[in-house]
Amino acid sequence: MSSPAQTPSTLDASADTAPAPTAAAAAAAEDVASAYALGHQDVLRRLEVESEQGLSAEAAAASLEKHGPNRLPDPDQDNAFIRFIRHFHDVLIYVLIGAAGLTALLQHWADTIVILMVVVINAVVGFLQEGRAERALEGIRNMLSPSADVRREGSWTTVDAELVVPGDIVRLRTGDKVPADVRLIDTADLAIEESALTGESVPSEKTTEPSEEGAPLGDRTSMAFSGTLLTSGTATGVVVGTGEDTEIGRINTMMSEVETLQTPLTRQIARFGKVLSLGVLVLTLLLVGLGWGLHGTPITELLQAAAGFAVAAIPEGLPALITITLALGVQTMAKRNAITRKLSAVQTLGSVTTICSDKTGTLTKNEMTAERVVLADENLEISGTGYVPVGEVTRDGERISLDHPGLRRFVEIMSLTNDTELIRNDAGGWAIAGEPTEGALKSLAGKLGFDDSSGSRLATLPFSSQNKLMATTAQLNEDETLVLIKGAPDRLLARSATQLTAQGETEELDTAAWHEHIDALSADGLRVLAAAYRPAHAQDSESLSVEDLGEELIFVGVVGIVDPPRQEAIDAIKVCHDAGIQVKMITGDHAGTATAIARQMGIDNGEGAISGTQLEATDDESLRELAQRHHVFARTSPEHKLRLVRALQAEGEVVAMTGDGVNDAPALRRADVGVAMGLKGTEVTKDAAEVVLADDNFTSIETAVEEGRRIYDNLRKALVFLLPTNGAQATVVLFAVAFGWTLPLTPLQVLWVNMVTGVTLAFAFAFEPAEDGIMRRKPRDPNAGIVEARHVVQIAVVSLLIAAVTIIVFRWRMDVGDDLEVARTLATTVLVVCQVFYLFSVKSLESFSLRPSVLFKNKIAWLMVAVLTLLQAGFIYLPWLHTIFDTAVLDPFYLLITVGAGLVVLVLTELLKLVLYAGRRAPRLREAPGS
Repeated sequence: MSSPAQTPSTLDASADTAPAPTAAAAAAAEDVASAYALGHQDVLRRLEVESEQGLSAEAAAASLEKHGPNRLPDPDQDNAFIRFIRHFHDVLIYVLIGAAGLTALLQHWADTIVILMVVVINAVVGFLQEGRAERALEGIRNMLSPSADVRREGSWTTVDAELVVPGDIVRLRTGDKVPADVRLIDTADLAIEESALTGESVPSEKTTEPSEEGAPLGDRTSMAFSGTLLTSGTATGVVVGTGEDTEIGRINTMMSEVETLQTPLTRQIARFGKVLSLGVLVLTLLLVGLGWGLHGTPITELLQAAAGFAVAAIPEGLPALITITLALGVQTMAKRNAITRKLSAVQTLGSVTTICSDKTGTLTKNEMTAERVVLADENLEISGTGYVPVGEVTRDGERISLDHPGLRRFVEIMSLTNDTELIRNDAGGWAIAGEPTEGALKSLAGKLGFDDSSGSRLATLPFSSQNKLMATTAQLNEDETLVLIKGAPDRLLARSATQLTAQGETEELDTAAWHEHIDALSADGLRVLAAAYRPAHAQDSESLSVEDLGEELIFVGVVGIVDPPRQEAIDAIKVCHDAGIQVKMITGDHAGTATAIARQMGIDNGEGAISGTQLEATDDESLRELAQRHHVFARTSPEHKLRLVRALQAEGEVVAMTGDGVNDAPALRRADVGVAMGLKGTEVTKDAAEVVLADDNFTSIETAVEEGRRIYDNLRKALVFLLPTNGAQATVVLFAVAFGWTLPLTPLQVLWVNMVTGVTLAFAFAFEPAEDGIMRRKPRDPNAGIVEARHVVQIAVVSLLIAAVTIIVFRWRMDVGDDLEVARTLATTVLVVCQVFYLFSVKSLESFSLRPSVLFKNKIAWLMVAVLTLLQAGFIYLPWLHTIFDTAVLDPFYLLITVGAGLVVLVLTELLKLVLYAGRRAPRLREAPGS
C-alpha cells in the first residue's frame, strides 16, 4: 500500500538530521537494474541515499561523471556529400551512366542530358528519404522532460533534466513528464500515461509495492519511466536510470542499431540490372566479333553498330517508369487513407505475407462500450457501440426499459458516480470529456433515456487506485438520499451483505454466483465494474470516506465493458486470409483481453496467446516456430516486437508492422513495411514508418495491400511490354551485323522508338485497374524475380517475332527498290505499331486479352495510343524531323503494311499466351486461422 506523498515541508524538517550520502551512490546504480522488483528501501540502501536528504553536490557530480548527462546520444552519420554520393552506387544507375556515355559518344547530347537528369533525380529523392531515421531518433529525444524537481542536500530545487543522475530524489505532480526512470517511494492516487511505451490504452495506476521479478514493462507498477506523463496524483521517487539506461534510451539504442531491409522491388531491380548489364556487355562483344570476324566490317562501322545495339538494349525509361508508377500509387493510396512516405513501400505492401497489428484503435474502435449488464439472476444485452447514446437493453430479445427496478438503480449508480460528459461535436459525432470507461457508462444511461438531473450529488469520494472505487451521496428525490458506489467487483462484494432483486427487493448476497458472472465476463475480454448502494446517513451529505461506506452495502450488479472490434476490420481480416496473408495481434494488453478480441475478429487460431514473459524465455530458434504457429501476443515490450518481426522474416515472411507508440518504433523500422497510426501515433512512430494511416483503421492496411498488388502487377506488365521493344531493336541490329546486312535502323531511330514508346505506351500501365481476384491470390514469393521464367520466354519470343517482322518488311522493301530512308522509316514505324498492338495483349498478361472488359477498362491506354500516333505521324511527315532522323514520307500503302504487321504480332502473341499459361491454377492459399 502506498504511503501518502510527503510534502516539501515534511521532508525539509528532517534534512538537518539525515546523514549525507557518499559518492559511492554513483557506483551503485548497476545494483538496481531490477529496481521494480525490489522494495524502495532496498533501492535507497543500495544507492546509499536518504530520501529526506537527497544527494550531496559531490555525490551528484560523481554520478554525473560516471553515467554522463541524462540525454540520448546524437546518432553517428556521414556528411551530406558522402550520403549523396552513395545513392549512385547501384547497378541500374551504372547501366544508365553507361547509356549516357554511349549517347555522348554518338554526340546525341539531348539524350545524354535526359538520362543524366534521371540519374541525378533518383539520387536526390533517395538522399531526401534517408533522413527519416535520424528524424525518428530526434523525435525520441524531444519526448524527454526539459527539467526536474530534485532534492539535493536536503532542499528541493529545479534543475535541467540533463543534470539528473541515478540516486537523485525527484518529485512528480499531475501533468509532469517523468525526467528519468524512477523507482517510486511515495504515491498518492498516481496514474501515468504510458501508452507510448507499453501500448496500454488507459493510464497505468502506480504503487510503491515491488512488482514480480521479470514482470512485463506494463506490469512494473512501482516504476515511472522517462518520457511518460502523469495524468493524476503526485509522487516522489529515486532515479535508477538516466540517458541510455532508461527504457526510452534502450528503445533509442535499438532504433539506431536496427538494420532496414531492402524491399523486394529493390532486390529484384538490382538483380535485373546485373543480368541486363552483363547481357549487354556479352552481346556487344559478340556483335563486334561477328562483324569483324565474318565480314571484315570496318571497326568504325562496328563501333557505331555496337553503340546502337547498346542503346537499343538498355531501357533508359525504366527508372522513370518505376518512379512514376509508384508515385501514382502513392496518390491512390492517399485517397484511401494510407499516406506513403517511401515510394518503394507501395510495391512492398503487395508482397506482404504477414501483418502484425496493434489492437487498440486499429482493430478496435478505441471507444469503450458497455456490452453486458448482469443483475441478480438476469443477463442483459446492450446494443450500439462507441459513445453514441443510441441502442437498447434487451433480455432474451425483449426490450428492457428504466421501469425495471434493478436496471434503473444500476444506471443511477453508474451515471451519478461519474465525472465524464458526453459531447456532441461539430461533425455530429459523439466524444467524451473524461475517462473512456466512464464514457461507456454515460452512453448506457443515454441509451435508456436516463436524466442525470434527476439526482443531485451532495458529497463525493473520488476514485483512487488504492481504494479502486468511487462513491457519491446523491439525493434522488425528497424522500430518498443514497450513497452510490461503483468500483472493482471484489472491493464492492467484500463490503456488501445483500443484493437487489429484479423486483427491487433485497435478499442475501450470493457471492459465489457473482464470482461466476465476473469470471465469465472477464474470460470474454470484458473489463468488469460493479455497482452497490446503501441508504445515506446524516453525516454522508457533508463528506464521505472509505471507512464511512461500511460493510452493509446492497450489491446491484456488474457491467462488462469492452473496446469493441471494428466490423470493417473484421471484414478486412477475412479478405487478408482469403489473400493468403496471416494477421497477428501484438499488443500490450493482457492475454485474456487480447485473446477474446482476437477470437471475435477471426485472428485466434486456437493456439492461445503468448505472453511477453514466455517470449523472454524463448530462444531465437524456437521463437521462429512459435511466431509462425501463434497469432496472439500479449504484454509485449519493444524487444519482443522486434524479435517477433525478425523471427517471421527469418522464416521468409514479408512483414507489415503497425504501431502508434515509441515502443513500436524499432519493430516498425525493421519490418518490411512499417505502418504508423496517423491519429494517435507519436511523431517518432510516424518517422520510423513507411506508411501512415490517416484513419488508424486496419481496413486501410488491407486496401493498401490490394493497391500494392495492383502496382506490382502493373510494373511487371510494363516490363514485359517494354523489354521486347529493346529486345526487338537489339535483335534487328545483331542479325544485321551477323549477316552483313544494311542496318534497318540507325542508332538515332532506335532512340526515337525507345523514347516515344517509353513516354507513352509504357506509362499506360501505371493506370491499369486491378485484375479480377487480385485479393484471392496467395502472396508471391519475395525471392522470385519481378519477371519470372514464363515471362522471360514471352519477352524472348515476342522480341524475336517483332524483330523478324521488322527485318522481313525492311528486306522486302529494299529488294523491291525502295530508298534506304523510306525502308528505314517503314521499319521504325513497324516497330512502333507492333508495340501498340502488343500493349493490348499485355493488359491481361496471363489470360486472353481480346475482350471488351480488358480492351476498354483503361482509358489512359487509348489516350497514350493517340499521343503516340501523333508523334509517329510527325516522325513520318514533318520535314524538320526528316532532317534529324533521316526519315522519309510514307504512302498510305505502307501504313497498311504496318497495321498488318501489328495484327500478326497480336494474334501470334495471344496464341503464345495460350501455350505458356494454359492450365495454370491459382496456387493453394494457406488456411486462414481458425479454419
